Amino acid sequence: MPGFYTVVTGDGVKAELTATSHAGLHRYTFPSGKTPLLRLDLKQGIGWDKMYDSRFTQLSPTVISGYRYSTGWAKNQRVYFYAEFSRPMTLARQEGDSVAYLRVNDGNNDEAIMACVGISATSVDEAKANLRHELTNWNIEAVKAQADKEWDKELGRIKIETTNTDDRTIFYTALYHTMIAPSEISDDDAPSKRYTTFSLWDTYRAQMPLFTLIHRDRCADIGSTFMSIFATQGKLPVWHLWNNETDCMVGNPGVPVLADLVLKGLYPNKEEAFTALKTSQLRDERGLKELRQYGYIPFDKDTTNETVAKGLEYALADWSTAQVAKVLGKTDDYNYFLTRSKSYTHYFDKSVNFMRGVNSKAQFRTPFNPFHSVHRFDDFTEGNAWQYTWLVPHDVHGLVSLFGSEKKFTKKLDSLFVVHGDLGKDASPDISGLIGEYAHGNEPSHHIIYMYNYVGQPWKAAPLLRRVYREMYQNAPDGLSGNEDVGQMSAWYVISTCGLYQVEPAGGKFIIGSPLFEKAALNVGNGKTFTVLAKDNSDKNVYVQRVMLNGKPYTKSYISYDDIIKGGTLELVMGPKPSKWGTAKADRP
Repeated sequence: MPGFYTVVTGDGVKAELTATSHAGLHRYTFPSGKTPLLRLDLKQGIGWDKMYDSRFTQLSPTVISGYRYSTGWAKNQRVYFYAEFSRPMTLARQEGDSVAYLRVNDGNNDEAIMACVGISATSVDEAKANLRHELTNWNIEAVKAQADKEWDKELGRIKIETTNTDDRTIFYTALYHTMIAPSEISDDDAPSKRYTTFSLWDTYRAQMPLFTLIHRDRCADIGSTFMSIFATQGKLPVWHLWNNETDCMVGNPGVPVLADLVLKGLYPNKEEAFTALKTSQLRDERGLKELRQYGYIPFDKDTTNETVAKGLEYALADWSTAQVAKVLGKTDDYNYFLTRSKSYTHYFDKSVNFMRGVNSKAQFRTPFNPFHSVHRFDDFTEGNAWQYTWLVPHDVHGLVSLFGSEKKFTKKLDSLFVVHGDLGKDASPDISGLIGEYAHGNEPSHHIIYMYNYVGQPWKAAPLLRRVYREMYQNAPDGLSGNEDVGQMSAWYVISTCGLYQVEPAGGKFIIGSPLFEKAALNVGNGKTFTVLAKDNSDKNVYVQRVMLNGKPYTKSYISYDDIIKGGTLELVMGPKPSKWGTAKADRP
């Protein structure tokens, strides 16, 4: 259950753990007659995390404090702790300043050992303060019950109705996953919350838009966190972890997230935000200098590969920046970034209808195989040309025009879901969850199915969405088709099964898809609820026949963010065959 974990070790010790925001409560029950012994290990890390400095101090028989500094993905990660034990402990042995063996010294071997542990990214004193503020007793059942109550409240931000137990389990497991990050890094007594663990290349696509619907109360602090990071490092976060910029993945994914918050009125200081957006997009790093010089990123001028992926990501970030400039009346900036958002056109080869790497002489890379992938050493990031040709979520109609017509675009899009080819022996392992060459197991594909709405064929999206719901998400330990990626894989499921998805990276135009549930009620804040009703919904009735918004006929195949947060009811009548709903040009996004 959320907020509680228990395990019995191989030698029979039962460990139980529960937590508050900044503190944890432990209980260790040893087999009868076994001498209780605890090992405090500050050296051990996960993955490539390596401790480079640590220290612990026994302040009294029941209190130990200290810190752990480590390097790895986060180059300078600092954790401070203050731990109180329910029984007096003797330091039996230690290994330097990183490992301690603690033995109970009161002679009672059958009583459980409990530990209250506060942590902080700031200091031992703050770790102690966090502990004092949040854990006032040793009642693990009470703390566990409080954690359960808080998680129940959070998971209640969306209430679904379904008779399918597996679907319910998958949905609420997914909703839980979407809330694991971003995580709080500020101390309990901080005037506002500061967050970390921003896997933005993944989460700008669905998790962060989902937050703008059901976590609107947290969005201002997320925006403030972004601005604090910008003040520290001179650019918006890329992949921020524990007060460290990792620069993991390509593009500037923090840009569409902050732009989205501004455009939705969730971050009030628009001028300040625009400065951060513009500055981040005009730096001389990670391919941006070459982008300004050539209008695209030539593969022979960038030594780190993945130039097509970089260019496409920068294009959508430029578009997002342009939208904020437009709101602020900054005409020159708007025109500059809007023009630069068209840089994706340089990578499109009309002779084959694929995105391809381009050199500084405007020549496409040869040889070319749209199926082929070489992880980290080709023109794409964790994908191939089949998947990346569609990464223009900010200008779908512009992409359509590159194909020459909607008919040609649709024919190519249809083929994506049926073609098969050899990815090659060095292909990215992230290319998973395949339907043809559509790769649901990785994020660059997540918006693609919804592109059918842009060409007036939402009926083609419906069966594909249902197939993804059924095949790519299972009620099992390995129930995801790819890496969870800090909540994005689950966020796609949550928002999609509610019948909505934001394709454009900022602004809040939500595409209407094919809801899985008879009813999904989203708490959008300020005491308002937005409800999606799907009448006659079933595994056969996957096609939208007609739509009502607040009791009135609604013909558009998308809905605005502003209409959603007003609260109300979107009623979809479902059927077994395609209909004309959403096919008229006036009704397309």
